[in-house]
Amino acid sequence: MVLEVLKYPDQRLRNKGETVTKVTPRLKELAENMLETMYAENGIGLAAPQVNEAIRLLVIDTRPRDDDGNIVLDSLTELERQVTQPLMIFNPEIVVAREKTTYEEGCLSVPGFYETVERYRYIEAKGLDANGSQLLIKTDGLLAICLQHEMDHLEGKLFIDRLSFIKSSRIKSRIQKHGYPTPEEAAEERAAARERRKATKAAQATTAKTAAR
Repeated sequence: MVLEVLKYPDQRLRNKGETVTKVTPRLKELAENMLETMYAENGIGLAAPQVNEAIRLLVIDTRPRDDDGNIVLDSLTELERQVTQPLMIFNPEIVVAREKTTYEEGCLSVPGFYETVERYRYIEAKGLDANGSQLLIKTDGLLAICLQHEMDHLEGKLFIDRLSFIKSSRIKSRIQKHGYPTPEEAAEERAAARERRKATKAAQATTAKTAAR
């Protein structure tokens, strides 16, 4: 079942997620509905507070797909390939975080807007899987960034809260005055952001090769 995704400035997005004491059939069904919602919205991650469920649960699938919807693993890092996706994680907690990086992020709760955010490049996170078993993830790449982004939601925080005052205020003002982009406009901006990320990644790879010579 596809759920409603709350949009900023809905104050329910500021609710912190409560710890899950037991993964019940209802919570497992919620996680499955969240995954269905995430895919329907063309997202790569979704946290329970975004669908008005104030618990510590998130779902993620950052595997890239081609134009036909087929999963393409070539662009995943070695660590990302070792993690089985999609992920359903209850009570996620980062236990190790190293080095900093930046990434142009968007959000299903702030659709159509993208800005560069600083995150940790490598993390180790623990939690419970859909069966209530202990889970430990060691990853970098987009998966690490997405995990940090979604875990912010569990604390009532949005990616725009991590921007400078000027950038954050600009986005909030546009939403207040003009509302959100249409689905078509949001899709165009999503595609443009994807191309910008590719260009940035290619430039970083070229710089790394040059420095290695």
